[in-house]
Amino acid sequence: MVAWMAFAADVVRITGKTASYQSSPGTTRMFCANCGTGLFYVNEAVLPGLIDIQSATLDNPNAMPPNAHVQIAERLDWTLTMNDLPMFQRFPGG
Repeated sequence: MVAWMAFAADVVRITGKTASYQSSPGTTRMFCANCGTGLFYVNEAVLPGLIDIQSATLDNPNAMPPNAHVQIAERLDWTLTMNDLPMFQRFPGG
């Protein structure tokens, strides 16, 4: 799972080096060229004028909490009860 934030593409300035991959016709996914971390998603047909940014890549991702669930048509049923599972600050037993 990943959380995305959509911004107007013309206000986003990318200062680092990225690599890109055409995952399907009209879809570009961009990654950090050094470590491979996923960063951006662009698809003009689906999100005209927008760039999706993976929120976990921000210095302070808590500053931009999600405000909607999108693309739930094929979500797995168990995602609805994930908060009922045991939670660990790091690895279990460690």
